[in-house]
Amino acid sequence: MAKSKSVLGVGRVMPELPKVMTGIQGLDEITFGGLPKGRPTLVCGGPGCGKTLLAMEFLCRGALQYNEPGVFIAFEEKEKDLEENFASLGFDLKSLVKHKKLVIDYVYIERSEIEETGEYDLEGLFVRLAAAIDSIGAKRVVLDTIEALFSGFSNESILRAELRRLFRWLKDKGVTAVITGEKGESLLTKHGLEEYVADCVILLDHRTVNQIATRRLKIIKYRGSKHGTNEFPFLIGETGISVFPMTSLLLSSTVSSRRISSGIKSLDEMLGNKGYYRGSTILVSGSAGSGKTSFGAKFVDAVCETGERALYLAFEEPEDQLSRNMKSIGIDLKKWIDKGLLKINANRATLCGLEMHLVMAHNAVRDFKPSVVVIDPITTLIGAGMADEAKAMMARLLDYLRNEGITVLATDLSLGSTHGDSAEIGISSLCDTWIRLSMETQGYRRMRRLSIIKSRGMKHAHDTKDFMITDNGLEMKDIPGRKEDLR
Repeated sequence: MAKSKSVLGVGRVMPELPKVMTGIQGLDEITFGGLPKGRPTLVCGGPGCGKTLLAMEFLCRGALQYNEPGVFIAFEEKEKDLEENFASLGFDLKSLVKHKKLVIDYVYIERSEIEETGEYDLEGLFVRLAAAIDSIGAKRVVLDTIEALFSGFSNESILRAELRRLFRWLKDKGVTAVITGEKGESLLTKHGLEEYVADCVILLDHRTVNQIATRRLKIIKYRGSKHGTNEFPFLIGETGISVFPMTSLLLSSTVSSRRISSGIKSLDEMLGNKGYYRGSTILVSGSAGSGKTSFGAKFVDAVCETGERALYLAFEEPEDQLSRNMKSIGIDLKKWIDKGLLKINANRATLCGLEMHLVMAHNAVRDFKPSVVVIDPITTLIGAGMADEAKAMMARLLDYLRNEGITVLATDLSLGSTHGDSAEIGISSLCDTWIRLSMETQGYRRMRRLSIIKSRGMKHAHDTKDFMITDNGLEMKDIPGRKEDLR
């Protein structure tokens, strides 16, 4: 019986498929380690979706980060054009070529000339490709694009045979190859065979919905390996491609029992005399003028006072205006900016699409390394996309910050009833602590009120309090005739 188990592989750990890290942000995560080592990967999609960029970044990062030289065989763009195009993304192709980390070979193919000279096969390409690989000891190869290579084949049976021979030759050579292909009308590619021969197939898509352009990446297949099967948004930014998986599905973030002050002594008392949990997400919702921005500003002020860094993502007020307004209530944000403890990134939500806002937030966190992030307000992000997409984007961002151990305070503008237990963008269920601010009219005066809707894992007051914004900051007091009640 034990022998039978051994034959069937029961009770033993199966070997992992060897993979090669791409170095592309997010792609290695959704492929669980990169592309199949020593095997061909097909990257297909329509014009402008980023096929050539992904392929070239795969080579550049391989050379720079993993000491794996690469060969780029181009059938459409000359070496000079490629160098100029990729310089804008920070890739110095000239330097890589000079240091024998990269070979770029432009292969000119003209179908009319091929027909004039007779038969056409790939033997010449194999010789040329082998010489390029051997000249620098290349481990990675890119062919861009395969349609140009096979434009000389009029006989479909010969085309299929040569296509199979190409993929087999690349495997026998032991190189990790990326081959780009144009999307067909009804198939993933124009010929419809590449997708079956390749061991891994990645589909890129560039679509426009409600006048907002977005790019998506999907892994169609990956032989011998698990992989993410959803569509993932990706961006082409200043440093190349960034893919954003929905990592919140894993629910694997580290939980801390340490506490951090809200910056408001009376609010800390409402939260068990200790403040928020570190690494948690706090939602502050309320109508216009209820004090949400002041809430966020006081929090970063308290954080910077302890010597920690804070990042403020502002979507409605520029940095100077925010600093001026907060100084009127005794909060000096400019002092912390000058000391390098506070960074304010102010952008209109309509500046770009949701994915771009996501990558900008990622880059700001990576570069500044804050312990606290304030997002004010999240509601305006609906203007950069539909409500469902805005919620999905916020879920990705909050999950990323949570995994980094960063405490997040997000403000939310309530457009409906001030007494409804709902947040406009619909992320209250993703937050650990939810504080609601409201405005109530008493005679000829409007009074601010504060209540804690929930605060997971800690004792907190259930009473509604008077919330006051004074010249010296923020303060909560009991409403006359009511008593505090801690859970």
